[in-house]
Amino acid sequence: MKTSEIRNNLEKRLYDNNLLHLYEDASLLDYQYSRYLKALEAFEGLYGTDHEVHMYSTSGRTEVCGNHTDHQRGNVVAASINLDAIAVAKKSERFIRVTSDGNTYPVIDTEDLSKKDEEEGTSVSIIKGVIARLKELGYHIGGFDAYVTSDVLIGSGMSSSACFEVLMGTIISGLYNNNTIDTVTLAKVGQYAENVFFGKPCGLMDQCACAVGGLVTIDFKDTAHPIVEKVDVEFSEFNASLCIVDTKGSHADLTDEYAAVPREMKNAAHFFNKEVLREVDEDAFYDHINEIRAQYGDRSVLRAIHFFNEQKRVQQLLAACKAKNYEEFKSVIKASGDSSYKYLQNVYANSDFNNQSVSLALALSEKALKNHGVCRVHGGGFSGTIQAFVDDDYVAEYKKEIEKVFGEGSCHILKIRNIPTTEVF
Repeated sequence: MKTSEIRNNLEKRLYDNNLLHLYEDASLLDYQYSRYLKALEAFEGLYGTDHEVHMYSTSGRTEVCGNHTDHQRGNVVAASINLDAIAVAKKSERFIRVTSDGNTYPVIDTEDLSKKDEEEGTSVSIIKGVIARLKELGYHIGGFDAYVTSDVLIGSGMSSSACFEVLMGTIISGLYNNNTIDTVTLAKVGQYAENVFFGKPCGLMDQCACAVGGLVTIDFKDTAHPIVEKVDVEFSEFNASLCIVDTKGSHADLTDEYAAVPREMKNAAHFFNKEVLREVDEDAFYDHINEIRAQYGDRSVLRAIHFFNEQKRVQQLLAACKAKNYEEFKSVIKASGDSSYKYLQNVYANSDFNNQSVSLALALSEKALKNHGVCRVHGGGFSGTIQAFVDDDYVAEYKKEIEKVFGEGSCHILKIRNIPTTEVF
């Protein structure tokens, strides 16, 4: 459609169904109408008026179960959320021009998609990596002009980078491939761009959760061909919301803390001459705990125990979802969070033990929630955010209580989004 037609439809509020399906919350309609109009106006300010354009949406994600097991080729459950990045885009002859929330990136020539070392770590490398990989896979590619704006919080464990990667692929799928590129391929392409062009190693969980929509389970036994399945559950039937609380924790360098988790898990696997814990027999592990702790220390043992038990919890969570048993769902989430705290030990950094904002947020949440929900550390841990599943009729009370400590706006009330990365209109 022309920008003028989309604007007219937005001003007349003709997209209620589209936006409700995407954002799962009628109270957000006013905000989303305003947001889409502003994005359209920003696009026109950059690229001119009355072009034929398309609008796309890719969500952020949340990890639900399987904390720190993907790097051991384990199983995880993750979900799309109703915070997203949206793009207004139109075809261009050869060049790619992208402006994202006021940041205008260098122009990319689709006839030169080679990797350049000086571009590593930049958004340009992400865009080029996505387009180059899609071309390698035999998809049609071409230039485009786009304006992007994102509500996915940076540094919150919601995967703003994976969201952006998948969104770039979705634009190419829409503009040049009739929206036929499947969501798992878009996720893998995003991972490739981040690994090869951006220069950051990452798994596939974040991109899959952003691309596929709803609750998904991912089996990483074969990392080259992970098995991704959408969980057949309508989360809204649980009458609960997902709250992500920004604990405003210390931003001290946590690289060593994060790196120690896979290293120590792999140490326990190396005892058996295996690369990762997925390859280790659990009974054999327990038979040799004394030797493992003598060689690698107690924390390697505890983190391995978390892995083995977390794999079982993933299956328990899937069974609870399929049975539509919310009480069991909450029970598994609590057990997973407890294990992350006690055995995985990623709730605070030993190197910075005076800063325990995540620990404090969990303690205050348990006090505030009582029997109205459950909470756990969110994502990589050590600092940052916690996750709480809260009964819809108690969300306002929880938000009020937790924001007394962490400040107004620190509690983000979200829904699980069932729609995959998509062309909106």
